[in-house]
This record gives sequence, structure tokens and C-alpha cells, in this order.
Amino acid sequence: MPSARPRGRQANPAQQLLQRIEKRSAHLAVIGLGYVGLPLAVEFAEAGFRVTGIDIDARRVRELMRGRSYIQDVATSQVRRLVRAGKLRATTDYAALRSCDSVNICVPTPLSKQRDPDVSYIVSAAREVARYAHRGMLVILESTTYPGTTEEVLLPLLTEGGLKIGQTLYLAFSPERVDPGNRAFKTHNTFKLVGGTTPACLAAATTFYQQSIVKIFPLSSPRVAEMTKVFENVFRSVNIALVNELAILCDRMDVNVYEVIDAAATKNFGFMAFYPGPGVGGHCIPLDPYYLAWKSKEYDFHTRFIELAGEINEGMPYYVVAKLQRLLNRKRRCLRGATIFVLGVTYKADAADPRESPASKVMELLQGEGAELSYADPYTPAVEVGGQTYEAVEPTAMALAQCDCALILTGHAAFDYELIVRHAPLVFDTRNATRGVSEAQKVVLL
Repeated sequence: MPSARPRGRQANPAQQLLQRIEKRSAHLAVIGLGYVGLPLAVEFAEAGFRVTGIDIDARRVRELMRGRSYIQDVATSQVRRLVRAGKLRATTDYAALRSCDSVNICVPTPLSKQRDPDVSYIVSAAREVARYAHRGMLVILESTTYPGTTEEVLLPLLTEGGLKIGQTLYLAFSPERVDPGNRAFKTHNTFKLVGGTTPACLAAATTFYQQSIVKIFPLSSPRVAEMTKVFENVFRSVNIALVNELAILCDRMDVNVYEVIDAAATKNFGFMAFYPGPGVGGHCIPLDPYYLAWKSKEYDFHTRFIELAGEINEGMPYYVVAKLQRLLNRKRRCLRGATIFVLGVTYKADAADPRESPASKVMELLQGEGAELSYADPYTPAVEVGGQTYEAVEPTAMALAQCDCALILTGHAAFDYELIVRHAPLVFDTRNATRGVSEAQKVVLL
């Protein structure tokens, strides 16, 4: 879509919006300043835009306005520089949307206790946007959700005041693809999928992201973009479940599952290596497949494969505890009263992200069995399990020697695995993190 103002008549809202975006005079808003929203806000502030972040968490707002970052992937020095330059600010007041040209919604999308999608955060944010929406505003949903959310939930809310989608208001879906702790792929160099509700909406959203993100992949509709995002995580969930089930079988057959995977990975085609673990974590893989499973019921379709994968992955913490109990039995030690030193409580290695970490479930189960717990994690100074708060301790030679078992649940590079293996009387490694350690034969793998 051309951005030049046509002669003889006033430019329409779409053209005016594109001009402001391309000149970087547009004022941007990001709702939700968590693992997705804050990196996005910083990325566009670095590109020269004025960005206002909106979050209901007053603590986050205070930290940002003091120039401090609370997200591992965003440096405090970067936030401080952008705040001082007037490019980035934060507030709890949605009235800031009055002066904004675009709004990115990056709020949580959890599951209910019945594993149904909870889009209440999206609805709440959309209602606030609708309250302050004006001609020429671009609204983009980035929160992962079920296919149809943008058009079935957001669109009706945003048009209640009389604005017309594709004519005076522009609506799109562009799924987040944040991978916490990934040093190679950040927001600016990860392919951005974009699906607009109309061609004009797609043009506006594409132009918007082109100002800061290197690779844009336009799609025919928000529904396709929503389905793509969920499929990406279903793909991982299913393959992780497959290798987790293989690990359980290999354990019974006394076969090293990691050797099997490494051998299979030598094939030049048709194989992608996935590795087993104590469960799945993060916001995406444990939750997103259930969004699709829930939506499929509307079409009289049962996603058996997806739900089975979820059941297998959810069962892994129970398998870890059961195997640990067997290992202690062999040493004539009962799990009740045993001292278990947990190593790593975040959901992935070298990332300060505890969301949906399987370590929490494993610790809860051990707590229920009467085990005495302590833990170490360089990224998590304290963790709450079953109503009890644990503070991290250093994995010293003495602390390791005094435990009954060192249980590795997250393979952080910061851990000294040589020290762990040398001093712990029993090491149960659910991540193959001790691979290559000189005395690794003393370790029990998943």
C-alpha cells in the first residue's frame, strides 16, 4: 500500500497510519510487559519509536521507570538508556492509549482447572483498548490462543463503538515466538508471522513490523497465524512425549536412551533429535496444545494424538519420583525422610524462567512423600512449593556429601558437574547434563 498522501483529497486513515509508522513518528503501546511484551517494547524503542508499556502490575511499572529490567533477555543498561531518552515509559493507566497509534496485546493466556482456555486477560485488555480506540489505530494480538480468537473475540469488542475494521481501525494477529535465554534468535531476527483481518489490516501490520524486525511472513488471515503458532508447540509437545515414552521403555529394557537418540541423529535425513526430561515447562508447550484440543470440539473432532502427548508429558514428574524411590530402595533408604538436593528449578537450562517448570511438580510430589528438600539454581533465589518457601543454597562439596541424592532437573551450565558427581552419594540426572563427566558411570540417567 503506498504511503504518499493522494493529491486533491485528504489521506485516508490507513495512509496516515502508514506515514506515521514509516516516519517513526507513531506512538506505540504494548499491553503486558512480561517475557513477550517487554522485549517487544524495547525492540521498537531501539528503532526510534516512542513506546508506552501498560501493565496492571505496579511493581513492573516502577522497576521500568527506574530504568531496571526484570527480564533476563533485556539488559538493565538498555532499559535505563531508553527511559532516559524518553523512548520508553511504563504505566498502569490505560488512558495512555488515547495518544497511541498502535497497540500490541501481549497478555497471558493460561488454562482453567478444567484445561479450557482462559482468555479473560485478552478480553480485559481488548475492552480497555475499545474504550480508547480511535480512527487510524492499529491493534495487534500477540498472545498465543486458539484459532479464531482475533475475529471472534477481539473484533466484536473493538467495533462496538462504530469503528470499521479495515477502514478506520486495523486488526491483526502476530504470534510471539520468544525463546527465553536464546542468544542467537531474538525478537528482531526471528520470522514474524502476520495475519490481518482485511488486506488493509495486513498491510498496516506488515509495515509496522518491518520497521524493526528483519523477517516478515504475511499470512492470509489471523486464523492461519493462530493455528500456525499452536501447531508449532503441538509439534514439540508430541515429539517430546514420544521420546519421553521411549525413555521409559528403554529404562525397563536397560538400554541407554541417549545413546539411541544420538545414534538415530546420525541419519542425514528424516530425523530430528528430541530429548527426554522430567516434564515440559514454559508458557507454551504445557498449555497451547490444549487450546487446539478445546477448539476442535466445536468442530466435532477429538484431537486424540495431541491429548495423549499431553498426558505422557504430564506423567513424567510422577515417573521421576517413582524411579528415585526405586534408586533409594536399592541403597536401603526410604524416600520419606530422605534428603534430596534438587539442582535446577527453571523450566529450561540457562534461562531465568520458572513458568510451568516440571521441577515444581517433582518437588511437590517429593514433598508429599515426606522427603527433605533443598535446591540450587543460579537464576532462582527462592521458590514456593506446596505453600512452603525454599531458598537456594550453594551446591558445595559438603552440601552434596550430606544429601541422599542429587537430583538434576535442569541442566544449567553454571553447575560444576564434576563436583556434583564426585561428592554426591547418588546422582539422578534427568537431563543428561553429566555427559562427559569423568565419573559419569556413577550417575543414573532418566
